[in-house]
Parts: sequence; C-alpha cells; structure tokens
Amino acid sequence: MDCPCGSGSPFADCCEPALTGARPAPTAEACMRSRYTAYTQVAMEYVQDTTHPDHREDYDPDNARRWAEQAEWHSLEVLSTADGGSDDDTGTVEFVAAYTLDGKIEHYHEVAQFERLDGNWFFREGTAGTRKPVTREAPKVGRNDPCPCGSGRKYKRCCGA
Repeated sequence: MDCPCGSGSPFADCCEPALTGARPAPTAEACMRSRYTAYTQVAMEYVQDTTHPDHREDYDPDNARRWAEQAEWHSLEVLSTADGGSDDDTGTVEFVAAYTLDGKIEHYHEVAQFERLDGNWFFREGTAGTRKPVTREAPKVGRNDPCPCGSGRKYKRCCGA
C-alpha cells in the first residue's frame, strides 16, 4: 500500500515506522507527512504526541478525532520547506491537505512551524497559508495584437478565439 502522505513510498517504509514508534520522523517534513497520515488512519494519539509540549493544552483530541473520522482524506501536497533537516532544530513546512467533509471538497492550506527536542520533531504552531499572486513570464497579449503564433492574424481571430 502506498503511503497516504503522497511520498510515493510504501506505507511500511514511510510513515508507519513513525506512527508505531519504531523510528522517529527524521525531518520536519517527514513529521508533517506522518501527522497527515495519522489523520487518515485516525491515529490521534500520534498527533497529540507530536504536538510540541508547550502547545498541547491547546490541542482538542475529541474535536480532532471527529474531524479525522468524518473526513474522507484525498491528498497532501507539500508546497515548500525551509530548514527542518537532520542538522536543524527548527523547520517550516507549507502544505495543502485535500479532503471531503459533509459532501464538500475542502483544501486545508497551512504554514506549519516545527521544532526538534531531544532528537524528535514536534509541531509548534501553524498559520493559514495564502495563495501567491500569479505573475506572467511574457507580456500580456491584447485582443487586437498580432497573434504570437505567427499567423499574421489578430489574436482575437486566431488563438484567442
């Protein structure tokens, strides 16, 4: 079985060792991926155990369990990482988790902060992610400009039709 975290690796080699306690997550990204997988497996003890000790009072295990049980988990996309490697003590992972809840497809976008304590990675806090503005590589082609395909026709009568 492929790992639910979307790494492309088998579950037994990817997140399962972290969830069972056989091997801690080696990076902040691996910790985040294993936490996502824990939600898909409703392994809420792992989610609580990998929440930073200073932030566990804010963790609501009953609400988290309800969310995990009621959601149909689709995918995880890691957008970026900063630090969080084997030689770091802190790291940041930006991700989007897709799921269906109450018949509606949702996308949970977060920038998550992680900290390593005694060799183990912990989720510290997260902030809502924001979409980056789209920037053009080439100048915008107007409706009445010559078509960039080289046909000699106006864009609106050629590729813009």
